Amino acid sequence: MAIGLQLLVQICQMALVLALAPLFAGYVRKVKAHLLRRQGPPLAQHYRELLRLLRKDVVLADSASWVFRVAPYLIFATTWVAVSLVPTFAIGLIFSYAADVIAIVALLGSARFMLALAGLDVGTSFGGIGSSREMLIASLAEPAMLMVVFTLSLLAGSTQLSSIAASMQASDVGLRFSIALALIGLVMVALAENARIPIDNPATHLELTMVHEAMILEYSGRHLALIEAAAYLKLLLYVSVIACVFFPWGIAISGQGPAAYFAGIGVYLLKLAAGGFLLAVFETAIAKMRVFRVPDFLGAALMLGFLATLLLFVTLAG
Repeated sequence: MAIGLQLLVQICQMALVLALAPLFAGYVRKVKAHLLRRQGPPLAQHYRELLRLLRKDVVLADSASWVFRVAPYLIFATTWVAVSLVPTFAIGLIFSYAADVIAIVALLGSARFMLALAGLDVGTSFGGIGSSREMLIASLAEPAMLMVVFTLSLLAGSTQLSSIAASMQASDVGLRFSIALALIGLVMVALAENARIPIDNPATHLELTMVHEAMILEYSGRHLALIEAAAYLKLLLYVSVIACVFFPWGIAISGQGPAAYFAGIGVYLLKLAAGGFLLAVFETAIAKMRVFRVPDFLGAALMLGFLATLLLFVTLAG
């Protein structure tokens, strides 16, 4: 009975992140519109767009192979599994043993590889440009992400997110400069991985600067809906990781009962609202950088992660 209840809670978490991902993206879009003194689209606009795409027929290019057709399903599945492993409102769930940060990075890397391969499969110039830029960003973002992971695992003694969140809740952690550096580095990686400003502008389709949109120009119908849903899930994943690791307050522990779970869901929604608001303010206040400056941006994130690991190691050794 206990295993069945834990499995039910895990399924509820998987359904929760799937339902919240388009809403969170719409919330960020709405806040940005209000900051620019515009009304903006309704919060449910992304749900409508996904339903509209699901009702449309798929148009395939003559040069598309099976890779182009299979890639959207693999991208969506791997991204959904990755975000489902992140503790959102509770830790110690039945799949928490698999919620390893390195495994999540590997799942995201697999989804990125399939997306880049699909962009190259049709043979268009824009798809090739987008795939090459995506791989350039990934080659710099993944080492920075791993340095942040090493910092957190050095503090917690584990790479599991549940263990990291539990250790960050301990009173002996305190305020550490290394943790602040790791947080800044992770935020920079999240902006790059989700093609947000200043790396890319998700609201435009300018061919010379876009990264994510260039790889999916040939997709339509349900294939495009799956890729867009995967992009919403990926954005929610990074915000959830930041909330779980660096702001773990209010997370319920498995077995505490339904009241603790509902309270954890409420706190999680408040964290998402705060994170979405800060993201919208940041994207409104800053301009997009040139593509050739992206390596400098991610290089700074890598150095922040390296400094965080070094400072924490020196602190713990002393």
